[in-house]
Parts: sequence; C-alpha cells; structure tokens
Amino acid sequence: MAEPLSFDAATFTVGAHIEARANHPVAANKVFLMQHERSWTYRQFRDESVRTAHLLLRRLGQIDEAHPGHVVMLLENHLELVSLYGGCAYAGLTLFGVNTGLRGEVLAGVLNQSRARVLVADERFLGEVERVRGELKHIAPENILVLRTQGGSVPASADLNACLDREVAPAGKSVDAPAVDVTPDRNLMVIYTSGTTGLPKGINNNHMKLCAVGMAVSSNMGLGQDAVGYGCMPLFHSNSMFVGLMPAFWVGGSMGLRERFSASQFVPDVLKYGVTYWNYVGEPVHYVLGAIEKQYNGDEALIAKEVTNNPKNHLRYACGNGAAPPDIDKFVKWLGLDDMFELYGSTEAAISTFRRLGDPRGSVGEITDPAVKILGPDGKECEPAQLAPDGKLLNYDRAVGEITRVAEDTSLFQGYFDNPKANSEKFRDGVYHSGDLGHILEKDGRRFLYFDGRTDDWIRKDGENFSAGQVGRILSEHDDVALAVAYGVPCAVSDELVMAALKMRDGAEFDPKAFFDWCEAQVTGASMDRKWFPDFIAIVDDFEYTQTQKVLVRNYKKIHFDLKRQPPGVQIFWRERGDKAFKPFGAAAYEQLRKDFAAREKLELLDR
Repeated sequence: MAEPLSFDAATFTVGAHIEARANHPVAANKVFLMQHERSWTYRQFRDESVRTAHLLLRRLGQIDEAHPGHVVMLLENHLELVSLYGGCAYAGLTLFGVNTGLRGEVLAGVLNQSRARVLVADERFLGEVERVRGELKHIAPENILVLRTQGGSVPASADLNACLDREVAPAGKSVDAPAVDVTPDRNLMVIYTSGTTGLPKGINNNHMKLCAVGMAVSSNMGLGQDAVGYGCMPLFHSNSMFVGLMPAFWVGGSMGLRERFSASQFVPDVLKYGVTYWNYVGEPVHYVLGAIEKQYNGDEALIAKEVTNNPKNHLRYACGNGAAPPDIDKFVKWLGLDDMFELYGSTEAAISTFRRLGDPRGSVGEITDPAVKILGPDGKECEPAQLAPDGKLLNYDRAVGEITRVAEDTSLFQGYFDNPKANSEKFRDGVYHSGDLGHILEKDGRRFLYFDGRTDDWIRKDGENFSAGQVGRILSEHDDVALAVAYGVPCAVSDELVMAALKMRDGAEFDPKAFFDWCEAQVTGASMDRKWFPDFIAIVDDFEYTQTQKVLVRNYKKIHFDLKRQPPGVQIFWRERGDKAFKPFGAAAYEQLRKDFAAREKLELLDR
C-alpha cells in the first residue's frame, strides 16, 4: 500500500483534522466518501460538515448545563450521517448514535436519557419516531429533522437538506467554520452498548480517543492513502467508527458506504468501490461466504475466477471479531486476502488486542499491556492455558476467567454517559471488568488472548462453568451446520443442561445419529469436553439478530425446550443418559420432564 498522507492539524480534534485534509494539496480533491452514485471529496465533506455545524448551533440556541449541546441520530449509513458527525465535531457538540433497531418505550427512554435537543432521523424510521413523539421530554417538534431516503413526503420545515439550504447556505457553498473552541477532551460521540436488559448504556468517546483509535488501527493494518474501507456495518456502532471510518479518514483514504449489511451485495460493492479493507462484527463473514457459495454453487474454480482473481478485486484485509477459524480460512482463500485480523476490544476501549499474521490460530492477538489479566470468580489470576498436542485446552476450569485490566487508570475508557452506577460496576477496586471470558496462551515469552464469550454466557453443568460461545463455535464446524449457538437451559437435578440451536446449510438435513456420533468424536478425539455435549438440539430456519448481526441468544434461552413457545417449524431433539443418538423431543417427553421438575419443586424454572 501507499504511504499514509501526513496532515498538520491545529489540535488533536476531529474538526481540526477535517480542516487539515480539506486544505491538503492532495487530499482536498480526493474522494473520501462514496455511496451508490454519490461521492464527496474531503473538501466537500468539510463543507457539508460545516454547514451542518451551523444548522445544529442555530437549532440548539443557548448551550449550557441546563441546555446541553446534545444531538441524537437515528440513521442508517449515509453520507449525511458522516457530515452530522463532522458537524458535531466542528461545533463542539455531542452526537448520540442510537441503534436503529430500538422501538417503543426503549427508543423513547434512550432519546430522553440522552437529553438531546435535536434529532436527525432517517425517513425509514420516521414512523417509529412518530409513535414516541408524545413521550419525548427534550426534543421540540420543530427540531426533529428528517433525512429523506424513501421518496416519501416530508415537509420542507423538517427536511434536513432543505433546512441546510434555507438556514445556512446552499449545498456546494463553502462557509467559514463556526468560532467554537473545541479541545481534545470534549465528548464527541456517545455510542451505546447492546443493552440486553434495561436501557442500553452510552459510552463517552472524546475527540482524542476517536483520533487515537483511527491512528492506531490504521497503523496496525498498515493502511496508506490508497486504502478504501467498506462501511456496511452500522455507523452508530463502535466497530464501524473505530475500525472502519476513522482509520480511512486518518490516512487520507476513502470509504464506500451501504445503508445496511447485505451478504448478496458484498462482492458487487467490493468490486465497485475498489475496497481494500473491511470491518466486520458478529456473523457477517459467515453470511458473505454463504452468499458466494450459493451464487456459484460451491464451485471453487468459478469462485476463483469471478471473485478471488477478479481484476476489480482489491480487497486485502478484513478486521473485526466474531468469525470462526474455519470461516476465516475460507474467507481469506475466496476473497484473496493478504491477512484477516481478528481483534479483541469494545467501545469502552480499556483493553484491546490485534491478531497479526503468524499469531496462534483462534487467538485475538498478543496482549502487550501487562495490566491485562484473566481473573477467576475468586478474584485470583488464572493460570496460563495448557494444550494437548491436538490443541485441546487441558485446564479449562483453571485457565478461563474474566478478561480484566488491573490498574489505577482506565486506559481509553472514559466512562458511561450519565450513569455513575455503571461506572462503579465496570471499574471497582482498581480493576476494570470487561464482562468477557477468555484465557491466555503463553508462547515464546508472549501472551496471546483467546476470547471465550461473555461472563453472562456461562453454562454451568455438573458444578462446572464453561463458555456457551465456545460450544457454539465447535458445533458450527460440522459440515452440515451453517451456524450454531449454544446456551444453558433448566435442569431438574442440577445446574443446567446444554442446548444448541442449529441452522443447517442449504440442502442439508439434520441426522440425529450422525450428529450424535460427530459430537462424540469431538469429545474423544478433538477439543470438546464431555460436559459440553448438547442435551437438546433445536433445528431452526434462521436466527433472530441484533442490528449488528449478532444472534439474540437470550431469546432462545428464554423459551429453552418448551414446545409450546417454539416458533413455527422448529424441531427439537434430545438425548438421555445411555442414548447413542439424538431422538425427537415430543409432547409426551416434555410432559414427563415437567413432572420431574414439579417433583423436585423446580417447575418455575420452566415457566419463568
């Protein structure tokens, strides 16, 4: 890759860096953002950001403690989302990136908790905004601005672009930036966690952090000015901001945008925009492979011709987390990548690792911060992993624990917005608690991190804890399984049983005996512990997903093996002690289980 461009910015703020790129002799007229047939150069991006800054300041009016400079967005990926971000940077405002999947009282709760006084909404979600309009405490009706994306009828008074033209300056006109003193420690963007219970938590991200992340990630990937990112993951999420947009921006590269992820459009977009790197999170790597396999009927020679060796294919790197090792291998092969970086990190950014070429398979990179440790439930440091020759983790119960950072500072974590309780839970007694499970492999004097799921992702069976994510990843390696997730379900006699939901590959059918035998082989000759062997199997047509393409496992855990609560078409199989194959789980078996639970006074576990 070409060397990154060098910029002389006045301060370590996003606005100053936008200004530096707009005035750079090379970058000024270089295309920064592309979406379908539209594109903006760095100079156009600067001008649109400045226009947006003036509009926001005009609409907000007085800004003080009682009248905060908070702006909230409910947008899919569009050029205007990026200029809204840039506008807040110039104006010294805070942008709240709300998950577009929120609805009803949760959506209203997040909008109110943000104390934002201007809302910019995608026309696609205008109906959801209208449903909660009466519950909004801080956003005046005239400050709900709509980005037209659906071709519907939007009043000129609410049309974002019409307001920009009317109240600031016509599109294409360059105006002076607002005279606002913005410092690197100013909070620029609040990015929300997934929020599995209650309202999502907003995480503060100041100018310094966003610039530093762009600089670090672009350096780790070796990006230069010819880098072209692909933003199909939502820009309200930290993965797209930290690993997609800011690295491209930092080196003076480009970014192709798609409103939302589409597996079938991935390859066409990569070829169209000349994409060189892609950020992902969740399961999209798997879906892209599935789309390619379906389009070319799994013919690898044809895939090599039309995708891998296509002269328009410039994709060289992918960076993210959540991809299974077999999918990584296939993605590298089919897309012709130089490398694929699995990383570990979160929006809090207190702990980060970055897998590089040559790092151990399955790891998420080397731990270079000595303060990062794996702690067990007793607060003591776990021992390093011990592996058998076949790679099986021999000391799982003593090596796997919570990924933590033991230090007096919180690194790049700048706290949760307006949530002191969450702050004290995350960082207490000198320990930052990630909420994630992991283990460390020591090799040649280096420590490599392995991600094993969430702490609330534990399955506890026969008195031992283990990661549901680890079980799901193993089951996903079966040739007939497109995707698997595992979770703990009620047990009448002990802690929990193991249940897995499987989505089968196109044309494959679940074979109860063959799958049982395959699981047994994983126990006796590979990397699955006997306790991880599934007790129940649910065969599903597809999964329910979050907006960031993560499976909503909690929904499956909630209905467990209750036949009355299963979605239409779901088949359930199970095994009992001594069985040599899975067998259908029918009404008679379920009723007998209910009697067993009732006899042990545990029936509430099934009905809660």
